[in-house]
Amino acid sequence: MIFVGDDWAEQHHDVHLMDEAGRRLASRRLPEGLAGIRQLHELVAEHAEEPDQVVVGIETDRSLWVQALTAAGYQVYAINALAVAHYRDRHHVSGTESDAGDAQLLADLVRTDRHNHRPIAGDSPDVEAIKVLARGHQNLVWARTRHTNALRSALREYYPAALEVFDNLHDRDALAVLGRAPTPAEAAHLTLPAIRSTLKRAGQRRNLDTRARDIQSGLRAEHLIAPAPVVAAFAATTRAAVGLTAELNHQITDLETTLADHFEAHPDADIYRSLPGLCAILGARVLGEFGDDPDRYTTTKARRNYAGTSPLTVASGKKRAVRGRHVRNRRLCDAIDQWAFCALSSSPGAREFFDQRREAGDLHHQALRALGNRLVGILHGCLRHRTHYDEHIAWDHRHNTQAA
Repeated sequence: MIFVGDDWAEQHHDVHLMDEAGRRLASRRLPEGLAGIRQLHELVAEHAEEPDQVVVGIETDRSLWVQALTAAGYQVYAINALAVAHYRDRHHVSGTESDAGDAQLLADLVRTDRHNHRPIAGDSPDVEAIKVLARGHQNLVWARTRHTNALRSALREYYPAALEVFDNLHDRDALAVLGRAPTPAEAAHLTLPAIRSTLKRAGQRRNLDTRARDIQSGLRAEHLIAPAPVVAAFAATTRAAVGLTAELNHQITDLETTLADHFEAHPDADIYRSLPGLCAILGARVLGEFGDDPDRYTTTKARRNYAGTSPLTVASGKKRAVRGRHVRNRRLCDAIDQWAFCALSSSPGAREFFDQRREAGDLHHQALRALGNRLVGILHGCLRHRTHYDEHIAWDHRHNTQAA
């Protein structure tokens, strides 16, 4: 066996090779890309006869370079940067850091401590595509939230009537009216036919007259007025924010369609969709983050630990506390929180479980996290046995236990 530490940067990779005794075999700086990976293969071939005799430690699980390493048949471990920092402190009291030194550190880490880390999952290209689309969609949603929050802050400074009329600033009605009347003065002069036509062009088809009257009444309410130059400046930023948010809405909708198509084509999609609270988009986010490698999560606890839903017990001396996990896949944790919340309205068993946790003293989020932890376990069982969700199987055992 030989052990390779790979400290990567945008333009190059520092690699360090060592044997099972920790002796240095070679170290080199390689360029990024095809030329660099070719040189790495040649360097490895001088010391190993078979690809499975090579163990690589690197601080990322993504990139074309990592894909080339796994395709070559090497055992590749993606080591968390925090774990590398702790390992550095354990062996070097000076705290100094260098690319070549970190390459050696990574090689030594996978030589001695790889049993504490997981090799890169063997996910299919299909689920990798779903992950890319799901994260891209989520990034756009987060960007829209940031822009609408900034717009809300600006409107509070000069146009408070708009905030009273429109609860959701990325809604098509809000964007259409604010685009046509970005100042209080322009809004006050909007007639009912003008508002009605604006809403109709935005796609509103029902209750046009009632909605138009409500908007006109709300926008004509009396409020404090900012100086004219300030209003004009804010109006310019509002027009820009409206245009940007409208385009984000369009791109989010298009990406949702593409994401749903990829998700529905995946062989695990039916199992995910069978669980309460999982629609195509939310199911795609959960599937993309978990991956589809059947050997990645050997137990229910392993899947829950990766999701960050399983409680963490901290015990020292006479003190003992159960806490939520802070080191976790935050995208997956966010998706599971939404999943648990949506399941409350579609699963009587989930609703009863949540209510019992609340009655036992859990705060709302604590009960939701516990429900998410339970749902992750149910998902693991469904995937392991290749069966769809069944409400009675999922929750009846709790009734039998309570009855006993």
